[in-house]
Amino acid sequence: MSDFFQTGAIATLHRLGSTDLPWLERELQVFAQETPIALVLPCHIREVGTKALKLIARELRGVPYLKQIVVGIDGANARGWKKARNFFARLPQKPMLLWNDGPRMQQLFRKLEAAELGAGPGGKGRNVWTCLGYVLASEQSRMVALHDCDIVTYSRELLARLCYPVAHPSLGFDFCKGYYARVTNQLNGRVMRLMVTPLLRALKIIIGQHPYLVYMDTFRYPLAGEFCLDIDLVRRVRIPHDWALEIGVLAEVFRNSTPRAICQSELCENYDHKHQDLSSRDPEKGLSKMATDIARSFFQRMAAEGIKLDAGLFDTLLSAYMRQAEDTLRFYAADATLNGLKYPRHEEENAVATFVRSLRVATKAFQEDPLWSPLISNWNRVESALPSFLDELREAVHADNA
Repeated sequence: MSDFFQTGAIATLHRLGSTDLPWLERELQVFAQETPIALVLPCHIREVGTKALKLIARELRGVPYLKQIVVGIDGANARGWKKARNFFARLPQKPMLLWNDGPRMQQLFRKLEAAELGAGPGGKGRNVWTCLGYVLASEQSRMVALHDCDIVTYSRELLARLCYPVAHPSLGFDFCKGYYARVTNQLNGRVMRLMVTPLLRALKIIIGQHPYLVYMDTFRYPLAGEFCLDIDLVRRVRIPHDWALEIGVLAEVFRNSTPRAICQSELCENYDHKHQDLSSRDPEKGLSKMATDIARSFFQRMAAEGIKLDAGLFDTLLSAYMRQAEDTLRFYAADATLNGLKYPRHEEENAVATFVRSLRVATKAFQEDPLWSPLISNWNRVESALPSFLDELREAVHADNA
């Protein structure tokens, strides 16, 4: 059983004991009559047929409250597209699939480029953005939940606890972020534990209790890929196309909503998914690249909040981050020891050294081009510039699924 401590700027909804899933799903069925729910699944063709996705599909078969399921398929040729359609056809909710690499979708991306509204390179960010656009175009749902397709510990409880806070008509939440423990025989989640939290706390030491930093540091697991939001928020937020998708979405929600309408929900007892390589020798891959994009996303949002970022601050930040990371290593070593877990101290130290290099890359990139942004235009702007685009997107998706 978790504690019930409220961590700060937003509401934290804990998992206090085992969940009464039948009751939760009955409640959601009632709420869904007024607030139909869509589920978005960003999926790479490599994930189709994996053990994790088979488990997710098996669990989703019994979910009674979803109005629609929208699956974005990346990396698929014609053969892969057919494989994906056959795989998801087993679901009773009749998912609608987006063939992001198909000719119809590619033509739409070229149209966006011609209108100077480019959606960036292919990847999870663009996949999510396009799926959200289809949910808007289909006009079937009033809220959207999203989670990854590589969760090896998936259960229906996770989805129900993610949707409930936004679906409930009296709780007043427009956005819900998932969180959970990530533990096997050791502590996982290195980027969160050893980079994001020490970086945020170092920034708070240097800059002070800025509302944005306090807000970000309130989230128990800001890198979680699970979130749920109201359809009006879908129209306003800008989705990043780089590795900082989760951090970027939280920043956009901070800008477009209020803290009292934002919550985080503990989704399950434990969580595991596909692990990325650290890639300590290649800054363009793995967790090294992810850390760089996340740091750059932080810097961009801080500058937009009016925080002055200069060479002196960045030099101080590196030293402050290293001190925070060293303390964090000691704290997690003690936590692992008390719980009888493996704690690979050398690997943890190597991860911190890699993240220091990522911070150097991010600070240099920000200073060279402080106006660079990975954010895709929000759907309100796309509709304003190209009034027929959502209709064209809906027709392209239906044609690909015919």
